[in-house]
Amino acid sequence: MDGLDVLAVLLCVLVFLTGMVVFSFLNVVIYRLPKKQDFVKGRSFCPSCGCQLRGYDMIPVLSWILLRGRCRNCGGRISFRYPLMEVAGGLLCLLCLYRFGRWNGFFYQISGEMLLAFCVISVLAVIFWIDFDTMEIPNGLTAVLIIPAILSLAVMDGPGLLSRVIGFFSVSLPMLLLTMAVDQAFGGGDIKLMAVIGFFLGWKMCLTAFFLAILIGGVYGIAVLLLKRKGRKDHFAFGPCLCVGTVLAMIWGEQLLGWYLSLIL
Repeated sequence: MDGLDVLAVLLCVLVFLTGMVVFSFLNVVIYRLPKKQDFVKGRSFCPSCGCQLRGYDMIPVLSWILLRGRCRNCGGRISFRYPLMEVAGGLLCLLCLYRFGRWNGFFYQISGEMLLAFCVISVLAVIFWIDFDTMEIPNGLTAVLIIPAILSLAVMDGPGLLSRVIGFFSVSLPMLLLTMAVDQAFGGGDIKLMAVIGFFLGWKMCLTAFFLAILIGGVYGIAVLLLKRKGRKDHFAFGPCLCVGTVLAMIWGEQLLGWYLSLIL
């Protein structure tokens, strides 16, 4: 390896570790926010026995492996979701570097566009799990997304203001009208989320994200029916599907849309 190769590898390692650390903190947010607990102040603790965790018990992934997925104090199980989220955070941060980083001729550099994209994905990750657990999307999380959505006008290459304004209504308004016609067709949190996502992505990618979310939701719905975990009249959280569809549209939306149009035209 020459010097540039070593620098590229070190940058990737740094970006991956940063993503892991950020998503490790998001695990705390996901646990505490629905319980109305402060996720900024206060030491981390075991949810089973309440004992405070030591610093070496909170190293992303590594601590979970060394502790074999159990609390050092009480032996209570630590959910596999925690290391899974941390690894996902590292991979998503690397993906943002690849997709939105600045190419200097040798490797991708960290850019404002990359950081903004990762911020959006981080908030969507929190929404994903909180909605999955509680079937509610806190209004505060949707409000937080407004900030990067507005900043993206100056930081990211993307749709113009008109496309964003149309995107604000392109999915959220039909969802609202359908919910008014069919009770509980969509949750209010889903509608608000897609309004903000529409402004962030523009109408074209917003429709793509929603289409992907419907496909994902259909596959998930069939799976839970086959596993008999829910009945046909039971509801399941649609927010996680919207979050995944949005991330896919952010990263590969243009390619996926082009591929789909080539099949039908």
